Amino acid sequence: MTRPMIIGLTGSIGMGKSTVAAMFAEAGIPVFDADAEVRAMQGPGGELLPAIEAAFPGSTGPGGVDRDRLGHQVFADKAALARLEAIVHPAVAARRAAFLAAHADKRAVVFDIPLLFERGGHETVDTIVVVSAPEPVQRARVLARPGMTEQKFAHIFGLQLHDSHKRARADHVIDTGTSLEETRAQVTAFIAAL
Repeated sequence: MTRPMIIGLTGSIGMGKSTVAAMFAEAGIPVFDADAEVRAMQGPGGELLPAIEAAFPGSTGPGGVDRDRLGHQVFADKAALARLEAIVHPAVAARRAAFLAAHADKRAVVFDIPLLFERGGHETVDTIVVVSAPEPVQRARVLARPGMTEQKFAHIFGLQLHDSHKRARADHVIDTGTSLEETRAQVTAFIAAL
């Protein structure tokens, strides 16, 4: 059985990974967005709500997971975060397998996975694309997000492999510290080289 080439797309917070993923999708390459899948499974009526509520009482409601309440229960608690990941990761893996089966006839697909290296996902893809921008650009983008604080940014930054390490392990780097047109040109050139 043949399968498409799996492009692992990753990048630290604020690097423009979602923008680049959208460019791949616009070019006709199906994108599996791990974060979007998690949001759907944790949203209203989401399949993970009962397990998350059982493990973290008071963290869910009619609107799904209350991210602030859940965040307070897992923020800076590695054991709690591991319990949450043990609920979420197998469900995401099942959805990813279904996505791959549904697109088995495509020449390539993108797995958009923020923590590709941190969680060992790099071993399951054929080529790795890292989205990167200079650190001042990253910081400005992240701190401009609603509800973001220096403390939250520092915590997230600390959980992620440093950008320089990701770039060193990448098969290809897309620089998003440029204009959208220049970024799009990089994506187009990468796709053409496939």
